Amino acid sequence: MQAYKLNATIDESGHLIIDEPLNIAPGKVEVIILQPVPSLETSTELQPDKPRRKSKVKAFEGLFENAPPTPPDFDPDQARWEALKEKHNL
Repeated sequence: MQAYKLNATIDESGHLIIDEPLNIAPGKVEVIILQPVPSLETSTELQPDKPRRKSKVKAFEGLFENAPPTPPDFDPDQARWEALKEKHNL
C-alpha cells in the first residue's frame, strides 16, 4: 500500500474536497482523515512561575529560557519531511 499526504477541505455539507490534482491510477482507495486539534493560546502571563528545566551542562543553562516559542501552526512531521528532502536531495 502506498501513502500520499494531501491537503483537503470538508465543506458545510460534509463532502471531502481535495485541493490539488492527484497523479494516482484510478481505483478504490482507503481514506484516513487527520483533523488538527485547535490548540489553546498560551500566554506567559497565564503561567506564573513556570518551572525551569535544569541542565547539567553549563553551556546549555539558558537554552530553554532563551528559545523562542514554537508557532501554533508548527507541524513536526512536515519539518521532518523537509529536513529529509534537503538531506537526501529529493
